[in-house]
Amino acid sequence: MFALSANRTSPSTEVVAGFTTFMTMVYIVFVNPQILGAAGMDTKAVFVVTCLAAALGSISMGLIANLPIALAPAMGLNAFFAFSVTLGMGVSWQVAMGTVFWGAVVFALVSVVGLRQWLLENIPAGLRTGIPAGIGLLIALLGFKNSGLVVADPNTLVKVGDLTSLPVVLGSLGFFIIIILAYRGVNSAVLISTLVVTLLAALCGDVQFSGIVSMPPAIGHVFGQLDLSAILDIGLAGVIFSFALVSMFDSSGTMIAVTERCGINDEKGRFPNMGKALKVDSLSSVAGAYMGTSSVTAYIESSSGAAVGGRTGLTSVVVGVLFLGVIFLSPLAAMVPAYAVAGALIYVGVMMTAGLTKVKWSDLSEAAPAFITAVMMPFTFSITEGIAAGFISYCVIKAGCGRWRDIHPCVVVVAVLFLIKFIFIDGH
Repeated sequence: MFALSANRTSPSTEVVAGFTTFMTMVYIVFVNPQILGAAGMDTKAVFVVTCLAAALGSISMGLIANLPIALAPAMGLNAFFAFSVTLGMGVSWQVAMGTVFWGAVVFALVSVVGLRQWLLENIPAGLRTGIPAGIGLLIALLGFKNSGLVVADPNTLVKVGDLTSLPVVLGSLGFFIIIILAYRGVNSAVLISTLVVTLLAALCGDVQFSGIVSMPPAIGHVFGQLDLSAILDIGLAGVIFSFALVSMFDSSGTMIAVTERCGINDEKGRFPNMGKALKVDSLSSVAGAYMGTSSVTAYIESSSGAAVGGRTGLTSVVVGVLFLGVIFLSPLAAMVPAYAVAGALIYVGVMMTAGLTKVKWSDLSEAAPAFITAVMMPFTFSITEGIAAGFISYCVIKAGCGRWRDIHPCVVVVAVLFLIKFIFIDGH
């Protein structure tokens, strides 16, 4: 089934690779409930759904596409869902989940009909770099907020919080643990940091021990509770488009990076069973939204499994099975305070902004749109506004500089759609 011999690997190697990938990304089962819980969702149910979505996506990727790429709810898009759409726009989480669902449907349709490749090839490299960087900055801001290191201020908008408070001290400690362990090559750095900070919080009396193992909590509070009428609200069109666009960039880039690490893609980034992988990826998001979690995507942490020899879908199947086992650890997840995962959010921000080194900073017509895209996300607390600002500024700057040929029609279409949204929808 997995063609182990043809891929120069063995069952033991694939199992070790699967365990390695799992240990690097299992932190999502602690972080995702914290973030979606801010939107009013049942955190215990979200914990179970997060595990189920990761298991379903990873096992499907392994069995259908035979690739060592694990899937789980996306960091960044979960924050966008909770803070920008639900809290920022004042809509219910059920409606917001409906936008995730329709965004995933658009994502799936684009993948099935082949437009995904065309869009990825023609959207400027600077914007492709600025989008994940901006999401990373937004996630880092959430990490600083959750730890109490950054707080609101009516005069200066933000300021430094109480540096002697327990959340700030332990949240900062968690971040330093992650960085030091990651630098030393420890794959489970985020998991170790989360557990250490939670233990210290318990010793300080800020967390009450409630057990480790139990039967999974009920998921009826979130499963299938999305409001599909979101597609009828023109004011949410930009949100739906943003979910689809970001999912497309994030997941495609991750797949290319992981398969490149495996040495199985060509000079154009194509890899075996690419069509199947893109379909599994997009349909997993559709299923995840219906189950009750934000967009599901391929995880760059899969490269850690590839680094220890993972080459086939057996690696992904192992990851999925392990996520199913985690479902029985809900009491442990419930004890994790928000500041225990703050370090993980800041660390993810560091990783996602690393791509800014690829921007052609010597060319202002490329650098300025990438910069605008990245900084507008944390400054407006919205991924949608950042993407819109990036596309519109790109067209204006390139046109003003006389570089019309750099502007691809798909970029113009996206920019015009956002302008219509701002003028005729947001303006009323």
